[in-house]
Order: sequence, then structure tokens, then C-alpha cells
Amino acid sequence: MGGVNRRILTLLVALVPIVAFGVLLSVVTVPFVSLGPGPTFNTLGEVEGKQVVDIKSTEGPADLVHPTSGHLNMTTVSQRDGLTLGQAMALWMSGREQLVPRDLVYPPDKSKNEIDEANSSDFKRSEDSAEYAALSFLKYPVAVTVQNVTDPGPSAGKLRDGDAIDGVNGVPVANLDEFQAILKKTKPGEQLVIDFRRKNAPPGVATITLGDNPDRDYGFLGVGVLDAPWAPFAIDFNLANIGGPSAGLMFSLAVVDKLSTGDLNDGKFIAGTGTITGEGKVGSIGGITHKMLAAKEAGATVFLVPADNCTEARSAPQDGMELVKVETLTQAVDALHTISAGGEPPRC
Repeated sequence: MGGVNRRILTLLVALVPIVAFGVLLSVVTVPFVSLGPGPTFNTLGEVEGKQVVDIKSTEGPADLVHPTSGHLNMTTVSQRDGLTLGQAMALWMSGREQLVPRDLVYPPDKSKNEIDEANSSDFKRSEDSAEYAALSFLKYPVAVTVQNVTDPGPSAGKLRDGDAIDGVNGVPVANLDEFQAILKKTKPGEQLVIDFRRKNAPPGVATITLGDNPDRDYGFLGVGVLDAPWAPFAIDFNLANIGGPSAGLMFSLAVVDKLSTGDLNDGKFIAGTGTITGEGKVGSIGGITHKMLAAKEAGATVFLVPADNCTEARSAPQDGMELVKVETLTQAVDALHTISAGGEPPRC
């Protein structure tokens, strides 16, 4: 009988570290975030019943927006936080996920809200840049463009994001320098008469009483403006904060495709990534190998790679997917035309 008890005791003692390890796997969290292939969206298609890139015109979209086909997919990286030790090990062993120190993704000196707000701001700027790059490529003329309106502020309710400022107190302004030269001669409390153009609306006139601002001695209008190509229609990007600034290139290509005759992609499944400036310069991004895997699994045959990501992109399996190197929006459009014609585009 004593032998049986000893065997039971031995078994229990042996089980203790196994049970303890099981608890560790399921309860203890690790200071790592997993990165892997994320969702991919066709910028020529719809999401939740809305066009991903929606061009709205009072002239009638049928007269402005041309039919498109195929895919111009933006790609993303999935991100999982709060991993237990067991989850982290399973993700790492899958071979599809990469574990990185959490501090690299969520800097410890910033709160989650601060990081989310910064990401949202970056995404909004990326959308603006994607629009400006596409309109510039399509040769729309530059105007003094309102990028944001301070609310509350002197211009709130009178000017809107996207308005083009054509004149101040009857004096035409063709660019930002001319506009600022007039503004710097004003005083707080003075009234300005602004001639403006608004998207999908007739031109307007706004009389604005300038406020004051401690960082300047001239009048405060309460708008952020820049020189940017201007079109009379609105462009909305309906992907919330998915993809971050790395969606810029594919957003721009979708705008160009929709506003041009013919298909940029020749009906093929094209995917890609890259930030973009308002001048059309394509910038590098993170997670290129994860995005390539997501694109390949979705059916892409061509992947547009920012030039600075080419070395990393070549290190991953391509599985027959063509890697096309791009440095500017113009190069990306030219490369797609070359592929459609059966030619040889720049490759990574």
C-alpha cells in the first residue's frame, strides 16, 4: 500500500512543475507585440457599402469618374498586444508572425491615447498628401488651400477644410507667399474679406474678424493653409485609420485610375505599399515582408515596393509575385503602363 502512495506522491511531485508551467503559459504576459500579415483592401472597391476612394462631384460622377477593373490593393500589418507567454510561443512557432519588443511599438513615454491621436493625425495627413499627389500628377492647378480650420476660432463656420482662397480684400492671391504677405500687415480686430472657392459649391465670400495670438503681432485668421493642387470635387478615403500613412501610394493610384481613361492595372491584381508626399515622392514603410505575404495570399501577381524597402523585400519568398521598384507616383503609373504593354518595369 505504501508503494502505491509513494507512486502517487511521485506523480504529484512530477505534475507540479507541469501545472505551474501551464499556468505560466496561460497567465503571464510578455513585453512583446506580434506583427504579421494584415488585411488587404482593394482601393478601387468598396468597404462596408462605401467606395474606399469616393470621388464626389456635383457635375455628376459619371462625367468625371471612369470605370475601373481589377485590383489596386493596399496592404497592412496585423498587430497583437497583451500576449501571454503561451500565445507568444504559438505565434512565433507558426513562422508567420514576428515578435518585437513592445517598447518599439508603444513608446513607454507616451500613453495609448497619445499614440492613437498621433496615428490618426498621421493618417489624415497621409490622405491629404495622397490627394495632392494624385491631383498634381493629373495637372490640376495650384491654389492657396485651407488644410484645417481652428475651432473655436475666427474662421470657424466661415471657411472649411479644402477651400481655395483666391483673394483678400479684393487683392488676388496666387500662392502662400502672397497670402501671408497680406496677412502680416493686419492687426487683431481688423476685418478681412476672403474670396474663396468651395468643393461642390459656388464661389463664396467670407468676412472674418481677425483674432489675436500670443505668438504673433499680426491678426490671427485661424486656418492652416498651403499651396496645393485644387479640384472642384471632393475626395473621401473610407478606411478610417486602417493602414496608417503606408496606404498613401495606393490611395493616390486609385484616384489617378478613377480620374483617367483606361485601367492602370490592365485588369490585373496589383498590390503595394508606400507613404507618399504631396509632391508624389514614395517613402519606405515597415513590415514589407508581412504585407507581401498578405498580398500573395489574396491573389496579387505584382507588388509595388518603395525603393528603400527593396533589399528587405528581396529577402522574402516571392512565390512568382513580381516586385516592382517605385520612387515616385509618376514612376508607379509608368511601371503599371509598362506592365500592361508587356514591357519590363524597374524591379527590386
